[in-house]
Amino acid sequence: MSKFIFITGGVVSSVGKGLASASLGFLLRGRGLGIAMLKLDPYINVDPGSMDPLQHGEVYVTDDGAEGDLDLGHYERFAGVKLTSRSNITTGRIYQSVITKERRGAYGGGTVQVVPHITDAIKETFTRLEGPDIDVVMVELGGTVGDIEGLPFIEAFRQFSLERPDGDVLFVHITMVPFLKASKEIKTKPTQHSVQKLREYGIQPDIVICRSEEAIPDSVKEKIAMFCNVRRDCVLDERNVDLTVYEVPVILHDQNADGIICDRLRLETPEPDLTAWKAMLHTARNPEGTVEVAVVGAHHAMSDSYKSVSEALFHGGVANRVSVKRREVDSTEITAENVNEKLAGVSGGILPDGAGIIGCEGGLAAIRWARENNVPFFGIGMGMELAALEFARNVAGMDGAYHAGIGSTADLPPGNAVVTRLTQDGKATRDRVAVRKGLYAAALKRGSNLRLAYGDEEFVRERHRNEFELNPDLLDRLVAAGLVVTGINPDSQLVEAFEVPGHPWYVAVIFHPEFKSRPVEPHPLFAAFIGAAKTARG
Repeated sequence: MSKFIFITGGVVSSVGKGLASASLGFLLRGRGLGIAMLKLDPYINVDPGSMDPLQHGEVYVTDDGAEGDLDLGHYERFAGVKLTSRSNITTGRIYQSVITKERRGAYGGGTVQVVPHITDAIKETFTRLEGPDIDVVMVELGGTVGDIEGLPFIEAFRQFSLERPDGDVLFVHITMVPFLKASKEIKTKPTQHSVQKLREYGIQPDIVICRSEEAIPDSVKEKIAMFCNVRRDCVLDERNVDLTVYEVPVILHDQNADGIICDRLRLETPEPDLTAWKAMLHTARNPEGTVEVAVVGAHHAMSDSYKSVSEALFHGGVANRVSVKRREVDSTEITAENVNEKLAGVSGGILPDGAGIIGCEGGLAAIRWARENNVPFFGIGMGMELAALEFARNVAGMDGAYHAGIGSTADLPPGNAVVTRLTQDGKATRDRVAVRKGLYAAALKRGSNLRLAYGDEEFVRERHRNEFELNPDLLDRLVAAGLVVTGINPDSQLVEAFEVPGHPWYVAVIFHPEFKSRPVEPHPLFAAFIGAAKTARG
């Protein structure tokens, strides 16, 4: 039977629960434990797939095509677990499942209530992650203790802890401990109130992790332990890091966080081997130079909109022993007249997914600038689609070329849509659904930069989340103008990637390599892109 860890947060949102959960997962896996991870989101959306990235950040995609919260990216990057559609559950999905059962008559006409029906449905999401290879199931609750949306989940936690044997359930509470600069004091009262609220709901945390801007003195930890009814050695400090979030596992391990968890859950394990992780951090702390990369997009107002891309760029920097400086360029502010000013001096440019729709013309100007000035360029998802459109207009001479998802296309001839919606049989459709989500194969062209980056692999499988594809009916015209298709799906014959010959490094892909990049295993395309930018820097 699996053990369970429930992670909650208090005082403020975005306190770092996802990073702490991922870090603890990494440490437990390092001790040889099999773990499963689950993120519970209290919002009523069924999933974050259609949510505005400026509100919620990026949508993370798993191998099986599930669209999940960005914290799933932390889990996979840190803990190295493979997540699925079972790894992210929302209030919307819980209520949808209960209402569907009620409509089928599953409750025999009885009154359907939050307790027990909703809480039972929530508990089922925990138990279905159990298995013979899973020693620990880690469950993180989004939001803040005291939020009305989170109450059914908290109640499910409480019930579940009473249903399991002693020593099988552990509660971790992560809370903000503010520092008041005016009085130069660290304040514990918000943490005390947060834990008090959690105890009112029937849950006593076993471990309290204190997020803070500075290291917390022992005297403050003792005060928190006393007033929160937690053992002194179970009050841990997660201070802000100077370099990278990948320092967090080491900070927690140095305070024996993983050892305490294993003791409380009665798990006998060896110490984790952090050699490779610490070597990665050493390389990051001691770069051999800096490269500046322009990240061109329309969603920079929300720092998490391009989270996985930002992390993958960091990983690529580590692979090349350089520090990557990201220049966040708002595509809505780029014009043909100011593009040189906006991008001057960068060693590479990347257009991630979501660069178009708004800021489309700016994205096209940035791509043209990188192509004509021989600056290493990497287009991903929508970035690839815009790259195809830019090539069609400015190289292939297709003046009427357009993207079927941008602006009104009602009066435009379908034959000029370089990028269009496709069904699996290749026919155009107006349905607003992502045609391809999850893993799809790509056959790589021998001698291409794409294939060289993958170590001359003939086939790869990458994660997709794309509603649009390059129009196969117009592909011959693009190829005749010089475009080189370097990746093809062997089943559908849809274009996975293309390059521009004679350019130092110009790779555009429809898939999302950022989702598979890891700090100690950088994705080969990001490593190659930063390598090209490093060479361009000179």
